[in-house]
Amino acid sequence: MSVVLDILDRLIGFDTVSARPNREMMDYIADFLATRGARVTTIAGKEPGKSGLVATIGPATAGGVVLSAHTDVVSVDGQDWTYPPFALTREGSRLYGRGTTDMKGFVACMLGAAYEAAQARLRAPLTLVLSYDEEIGCVGIQEMRPELPALIGAPRLCIVGEPTGMAIATGHKGKIALRATCGGTSGHSALAPDFVNALDLAADLVVAIRDLQRNLEQRGARDNAYSIPYSTAHVGLLSGGRALNIVPDLAELTFELRHLAADAPQELLSRIRASAESITARYGPGAAIRFETLTAYPGLDIATDDPAVGLARQFAGTGQLTKVAFGTEAGVFQEMGVPTIVCGPGSMSGQGHKPDEYIETSQIEACQAMLGRVVKDLRA
Repeated sequence: MSVVLDILDRLIGFDTVSARPNREMMDYIADFLATRGARVTTIAGKEPGKSGLVATIGPATAGGVVLSAHTDVVSVDGQDWTYPPFALTREGSRLYGRGTTDMKGFVACMLGAAYEAAQARLRAPLTLVLSYDEEIGCVGIQEMRPELPALIGAPRLCIVGEPTGMAIATGHKGKIALRATCGGTSGHSALAPDFVNALDLAADLVVAIRDLQRNLEQRGARDNAYSIPYSTAHVGLLSGGRALNIVPDLAELTFELRHLAADAPQELLSRIRASAESITARYGPGAAIRFETLTAYPGLDIATDDPAVGLARQFAGTGQLTKVAFGTEAGVFQEMGVPTIVCGPGSMSGQGHKPDEYIETSQIEACQAMLGRVVKDLRA
C-alpha cells in the first residue's frame, strides 16, 4: 500500500489537465517502468508535449493481460476546492486531489502491479497502456491505435480501470459529437422576410434532433442494464447573430449522439442529415447546413458469459456486473479484437469531475488485491 500511495502522491502532483502537456508525468512513468525492466515504447501525440506509452513486463507471448488508463484529468477552473487539487491530501480514509478517482488512483495501482511483476518470473506478459486526452473524447487512444496491435499482442483480457466501485462493467454507450453550421443570407432586419435567417435553420434543426430523441425513447432499441436504456441525442451549444438589426447568415450548434450497441451512429446521423435536407429545402436558395464530426468513440458491449468476463470476476473477486453511463477507451480495444471490461476504484457519480475529488483507501486496497491476483495468474 505504501508504494502505491507514494506513486499516487507523485501522480497527483502533475497538472495533466487535458489542455496542458503530460510530458513530465509520462517521463516519470516511463522511467519508473524502464528501471524495473519493462520494455517501454513512447507514442508521441499530434500535439506537442502529449504522449502515450505501452510497457510490457514478461515474455512476448500470447495470453497476457493488459491494464489501461488515461493520464489526463478535467480542469479545476470554476470549482471551489477545500484541498489543493494538485497535491495529495490524506484525511481519515479519504485521499483528496484532482484525478484520485478519475483515474490516477488506478494508474498508481497499475504501477504497483508492475513493481510486483518485475520481481517475478512471468509465463505471460503484463502490459500497461497509458493514454492522453481521454477527457476530450478519447482522442489520444485513437491516435495511438495504429501502433497498439503490434505492441500488446493477443491478450486474454484488457482491464480499463475507470471508476466503477470495483464492479465489472461489460458495456457503455458509444458517442459521436458533431457541429452543425447553418448558413443563411444577411440583410437589414426591417426586411427580414427577404432573407434566410440562419438561426431559424438552427432552431428547426434543434427541433429535429429533439424529435429524434423522442423517437428513440418511444420506439428505439433498449438495454435495461442502463439507467437511461435507449440512445440519446442532445444539443449542448447554440450560437449565432451579430446584432439585433442584422439578419444572421451564420449559426452553429453542437450536439452529440450517445448510442447503444444496437443503434449504429451513422444510421442515426443519416436521419438527422435527412431532416437537415428537408429544412434547407423549405427555406430555398441561400440555406445550407453542414456537419462536422468533432470526436467519436465506440461503445463497449461484451457478453456476460464471455470467458474474459469470467476471468475478470476471478481477478476482481466479485460477481457484480454492471453497465456504465460514461464513455471509456474500452470500445477501442474491443474493436481491435481484445476482450475488454471496465473495472476500477472510485465512484464516477460520487467523486468524478467534482471539487474536492477523493478516493477511499479501501477502494485502492481492493484494486491492489485485484491486480495482485492478475500478477499471480501470470506467474510461471
